[in-house]
Amino acid sequence: MRVLGVRHHGPGSARAVRDELERLRPDVILIEGPPEADGLVAHAPGCEPPVALLAHVPGDTSRAAFWPFAVFSPEWQAILYGTRSGTPVRFCDLPASHSLAVAERAAFSRDPIGELAAVAGYDDPERWWEDVVEHRGDTPFDVIAEAMAALREGYQPDEREACREAHMRRTIRAARKAGYERIAVVCGAWHVPALTEPFPTATSDDALLRRLPRVKAELTWVPWTYGRLAAWSGYGAGVTSPGWYHHLFTVADRPVERWLAEAAAVLRAEGLAVSSAHVIEAVRLAEALAALRGRPLAGLGEVTEAARAVLCEGDELPVGLIQRRMVVGDRLGQVADGTPMVPLQRDLRDQQRRLRLKPEALSRELDLDLRKPLDLERSHLLHRLRLLGVEWGAQEEARGRGTFRETWTLEWRPEYDLALIESAALGTTVRAAAAQRARDRCASGVVSLAELTELVERALLAGLPEAMPEVLAALSARAALDADVTHLMAALPAMVRAHRYGDVRGTPAEGLATIAHSMLERIRVGLPVAVSGVDDGAASGLLEHIDAVHSAVALLSEEPSSDERELWLETLRGICDRGEPHGLIEGRLTRILLDAGSLQDAPGRMSRAMSRGNTPARAAAWVEGFLAGGGLLLVHDPRLLELVDSWLAHLTGDQFTEVLPLLRRTFSEFAAPERRAIGDRLRAGARRVSAEEQVDEERAAPAVQTVLTILGRPSTSMEAGA
Repeated sequence: MRVLGVRHHGPGSARAVRDELERLRPDVILIEGPPEADGLVAHAPGCEPPVALLAHVPGDTSRAAFWPFAVFSPEWQAILYGTRSGTPVRFCDLPASHSLAVAERAAFSRDPIGELAAVAGYDDPERWWEDVVEHRGDTPFDVIAEAMAALREGYQPDEREACREAHMRRTIRAARKAGYERIAVVCGAWHVPALTEPFPTATSDDALLRRLPRVKAELTWVPWTYGRLAAWSGYGAGVTSPGWYHHLFTVADRPVERWLAEAAAVLRAEGLAVSSAHVIEAVRLAEALAALRGRPLAGLGEVTEAARAVLCEGDELPVGLIQRRMVVGDRLGQVADGTPMVPLQRDLRDQQRRLRLKPEALSRELDLDLRKPLDLERSHLLHRLRLLGVEWGAQEEARGRGTFRETWTLEWRPEYDLALIESAALGTTVRAAAAQRARDRCASGVVSLAELTELVERALLAGLPEAMPEVLAALSARAALDADVTHLMAALPAMVRAHRYGDVRGTPAEGLATIAHSMLERIRVGLPVAVSGVDDGAASGLLEHIDAVHSAVALLSEEPSSDERELWLETLRGICDRGEPHGLIEGRLTRILLDAGSLQDAPGRMSRAMSRGNTPARAAAWVEGFLAGGGLLLVHDPRLLELVDSWLAHLTGDQFTEVLPLLRRTFSEFAAPERRAIGDRLRAGARRVSAEEQVDEERAAPAVQTVLTILGRPSTSMEAGA
């Protein structure tokens, strides 16, 4: 038996394992991994790494685990050797049925590579491993085994680690019993001493494994990404530079020169001027740095510093680009066509091919014109996936008023396969599963009114008319029973948008208009009471709801013979006339009525709000609400500007200090040109007053005499002088 201790995802270890297996010609290969995946080994040659083994508990996918593999993973190279040579490949780690049964996994606190690096005088374990193993071109398995044995002297593994190693030994015993003589074991270097004979007794190992809990586990291959491999902290001891390791494994000749040449190509593609002379100088610098540091070959640190100094000329932005594109990489793996999948996964894969939406690890923007059948189908698919919790596409905010365009940012993540498996019981197709998810949510009875209206909107966007009857029925029942006006106000905008989407997308949405009009009527009745006696925080929240409802009313009013706008404005006017609401709300309602052309006495209302009968705090809140729509109103209406200016001028010092935070918040939201224009208006008004104060006494004397004569008073000195 030959135990090959490796570093997971180490390109040097991967090459060494491949070469050692070619030399050993084993009868069977045992690999650290879940034994339930033995039947999936045959699909590995058809996969394009990075891929991962996914284990999950049916019906409880919160219990799931991944075993990722890259092309430079020693275990992957062992699998490829076995499938190519016809050698049986078995996994020998603790079964997933046991590991998934444990709610919390014990953390492996020791870092054997870090400890060896520290002994050798290195402060970076990655750099030590590169110098000692990766740059050698082979892996000294015997030396690594001896070093690990020294590290494990006196070490007592915890229960989970002891069980793992006990099961590995049990698998080795089973392989011998089956008649295999030349056994190759590929495992993490830390486990080598535990798998080196003499073994503990089989009885003691069985006793450890007998008391383990067990659950049903299912496994399959799923695509993985280098980005996830870099961030992974579970099995596989994720590496920080998978793109660099991929390069070291796949490029056997002049790796430093080829890496820097590729970095130059990446920078040139972004419009940066990088010549071949830059590459030559960068290579020389990387090699010089390696020589100064006593390294056998320039590593990632040296080539990065050379790229920063020469190719990027000290600019960190292009260095970051090289880090994302090359050091980490954007590679997304693919699984073989015959890989076991739930029907939902296979349906999505078929739709991705038909709609030409290839999943990619690197985010990209997708613009859709919903008037085109292909783009409409793409939109439906992305919205249906979002209902299933697969956020493959993130929808951007609309850039215009058009309802026929959507902009998405697409980025595929490996965990989306787990979400699809979780939803597999809902249906065999994405459409059927999304419709059932919508029905299940509205039938749960725990969603709020706002969530139900959002669900209606999402179902319409996803093109799911078959789910609408149940969802609309639940919405209608909840809206009829919900007496909270704020809940109705929060729900109405999504309802009105859904009604509009039903129009522009050709999706039937019967009943939406009736529910929307009913909700608006109840809002109009309850709003006057809701705005009475609220504090500052509640007033601010109500203001957001009022603005959203006002925008929704504008959409409803586009319908023929609709009088919703007039009824809504009449409600707002009634609230303002009562003079009871919070100053912030009254000011905002006054502004809405003014902008709608439904108010003629805005200066008078502002004057009353700023009168001495109101506290400065209420007046400041009124101004904040009134000016929330922007400062152009003060620029174009000198009467309102004069009222605000006069009110501020007559505040006492203490009153001004009290209202200053509100005023600062109000005016800071104005655009810079608006603030500048208001200042210019005020300065011009000040100059005008100064000019009027310069009276020409000689020209005024006749007018003064006339007034005095009318009043029966004697002439003044000015009149006598005249």
